[in-house]
Amino acid sequence: MDDRDTGTLKRLSNVFSTLNAKLHKDRGERAPPGPNSGPQAPESSRTQDQSNASGHFFFEYLVVVSLKKRRDQEGYEPQITYQFPKRDAMGQWQKEDEEKSLKAIPLFCFPEGGNWAPLTEYTSETFSFVLTEIDGSRRNGYCRRLLPTGRGARPPEAYCIISRVACFGLFSKIFDEVEKRRQKSMAMIYPFMQSLREAPFPAPGNTVKIKSFIPESGTEIISLTRPMDSWLEHVDFRTLFRCLRDEEVLQVFAATALERRIIFLADELSTLSQVIHAVAALLYPFTWQHTFISIVPEVLIDVVMAPTPYLLGVTRNMLDLVEDHSDLLIVDLSEGAEERFIMRLGDEDTIIPAKLQEELLQELSAIQPNSTAEELNRVISEAFLSFFVKTVGHFGSHVKRGGSGGQPGVFNRKSFCKATEHKANRHFVKHFVETQMFDIFIQEVEKHPNREGFFHKKVAEYEQKKKTEKAKGGWGRVGFV
Repeated sequence: MDDRDTGTLKRLSNVFSTLNAKLHKDRGERAPPGPNSGPQAPESSRTQDQSNASGHFFFEYLVVVSLKKRRDQEGYEPQITYQFPKRDAMGQWQKEDEEKSLKAIPLFCFPEGGNWAPLTEYTSETFSFVLTEIDGSRRNGYCRRLLPTGRGARPPEAYCIISRVACFGLFSKIFDEVEKRRQKSMAMIYPFMQSLREAPFPAPGNTVKIKSFIPESGTEIISLTRPMDSWLEHVDFRTLFRCLRDEEVLQVFAATALERRIIFLADELSTLSQVIHAVAALLYPFTWQHTFISIVPEVLIDVVMAPTPYLLGVTRNMLDLVEDHSDLLIVDLSEGAEERFIMRLGDEDTIIPAKLQEELLQELSAIQPNSTAEELNRVISEAFLSFFVKTVGHFGSHVKRGGSGGQPGVFNRKSFCKATEHKANRHFVKHFVETQMFDIFIQEVEKHPNREGFFHKKVAEYEQKKKTEKAKGGWGRVGFV
């Protein structure tokens, strides 16, 4: 690493320490982030807090971030002006956790900085960001920015919910209820959020009903339903495929699969957050293991200089601050952009083998213009899952276990690559097995021989279809359903 890289990492470290946000920096040996990971609290204060971290509660807390005039009267700075629950209602562990995040949250709610002017009209938008702890555990920030009620020109404000739960659609509906109550009185938010916080988070496909009283309207019952496909509940692919053509999505997917440095540009924060989460979801059953910041605040723009892999969302007006244009894929999501790829390495359209590209495009062509979000998610997720089944689905045959079947195993990388079904796929496979996401996946397979999930099921179905086709005397094209 040269002096430039070292200086960049030092600057990043200093910024992160100042914010107390503990944003994630790459750690090659850590386990995949999960809702239950995190620092251990003292035993005396962990009982209620642990139920929060495990997903028993919908959220940890709600804050309102307002833009306040700076002391020098030049521009604004975001400040938290409301918080629920109040500090005295929190456990000790949660108070400590909160202190680390409070300085960072306003910056993610208004990542453009303080260059705002009072407005009379403003289109509200909903977006999300991720707070990553130093141990790799992640919390989700859901934010809705809108123009507060009042007269005359005024700056927008933001409502932000911090939760261990990743379910964008559910929290978007919660914001609808919060916004409706805010129009009457800030005091009306408290009883609704209290009822929500006391409600158990529903299992996939289930519904929880929240009772809430509103003056003049009486008691309302709000139904919140969790999607059946829980691994897609934080994802809506519509924005990704609206911004990019299918061929462009494949190029972005290919670069992501090889863990490259990728920056997405857009004017709207909602576009950035939805696209970057959708791109990460295309990797299923693998998980992006490196730096992931769906919306980069201006004060953290130096993160683009990091030499390690990342997925970053940057507002387009900060493009001039992106100084490092080497070894980058910069994707412009702006409507009417002349060039979608402002910067690229040049091989993105050849990473995926030609035959598999053709099959992916064929499967994506099944998307209809009037498809619902659920239909879209199903078609897209199955198409990319099929890609991984065909390229690396034979991993199980190359994990050797000694003694009884329940013992940890050892993965034979060399034999795995050599056994790749088609020679044309080997180039991709040889590069993919070097990624951290594949390494972490295989570590879990080695440790837990009897753990099987949706991906394992699809691999088994594919293998059975191959056997059936072979028994009929002809290979043909093996389908995937």
